[in-house]
Amino acid sequence: MANTKAGGKKQKQTLLEKLGSEEAVKAYYRKIGAMGGAKSRGGGFGSDKVGKDGLTGHERARIAGMKGGRASRLPSNITEQQKKQIHNLLAGGKSE
Repeated sequence: MANTKAGGKKQKQTLLEKLGSEEAVKAYYRKIGAMGGAKSRGGGFGSDKVGKDGLTGHERARIAGMKGGRASRLPSNITEQQKKQIHNLLAGGKSE
């Protein structure tokens, strides 16, 4: 029942039985959310910080998505060497 409405209702009922009140359940979720937020290091694709490569997380995600999209559309009958050459050309580099 994981990730279903029925599973969510069952989980809420279980927490109500264990913790006793609706406010206690809200406090529980607030506490575990704060733990995750405190553990975060602020990086990743959601980051606004400029990294060593001079890009923010959003810009880096956009470029990674472009590269992945191009790679998925390459024909399967070309060699790995040809794929590398195509990637280098699309990225603005020189062919080997």
